[in-house]
Amino acid sequence: MAPSFWQLLIVLVIVILIFGTKRLRNIGSDLGSAVKGFKKSSQADADESDEAAANLQNKQSSDQEKGQ
Repeated sequence: MAPSFWQLLIVLVIVILIFGTKRLRNIGSDLGSAVKGFKKSSQADADESDEAAANLQNKQSSDQEKGQ
């Protein structure tokens, strides 16, 4: 059973009262920075694995040429 609009609104008001808008903005900013950093590092890892695969393929092709 999904919460209704009014239930979500009440929870949002309670969270704002507890934490305040400034702290929520900081939390959102920190969370955004963390997600951005995670995406950047996972992209770097993907680039490194692509480069490693290309190097391996080049090495295999040069080994085959030497063997012939």
